[in-house]
Amino acid sequence: MLGGLALFTSMAGAAGRPSVEQALQLAFPGTQISRESLFLTPEQLEEVADTSGVDGQRALTTRFTLRVESRIVGWAFLDTHRVRTLPETLLVMIDETGRVRRVEVVAFREPPDYLPPQRWYEQFDGRALDGEMELKAGIHSMTGATLSARAATDAVRRVLAVHAVVQREAR
Repeated sequence: MLGGLALFTSMAGAAGRPSVEQALQLAFPGTQISRESLFLTPEQLEEVADTSGVDGQRALTTRFTLRVESRIVGWAFLDTHRVRTLPETLLVMIDETGRVRRVEVVAFREPPDYLPPQRWYEQFDGRALDGEMELKAGIHSMTGATLSARAATDAVRRVLAVHAVVQREAR
């Protein structure tokens, strides 16, 4: 179904993390999944940075569209970024209203002590991109994993901004 992700998916799953497809099915059970690559223009990248308040969005991003029959029920984006010195990849899943459905770590190369528990990521569930989606505002920090918490919060803000820009232009 997601053939092009076979290597990435198996690497992520091998590290004790769910595969991309498993994570998508957890958040959107029984959906059909399609994958596409989006190429953001310089103008879109600037708008994403302005909207999210975070730099670092790459022009190439991967988006998954989730459908039940022909109806879109959500989207998901992969965001790979550096935590301290090594990369982390989050799968940020968004419902049809544009709010976070679930955030799943699919790859984490830093020491395990720096990884917040899944319950920490659950505080993003149901949130939209607003002033409360900041560490020490609506998002609680994590002692011993401050850089991971900052990187994850920035990633979710970036993804929500990308989604908003792409959806607005699709209309």
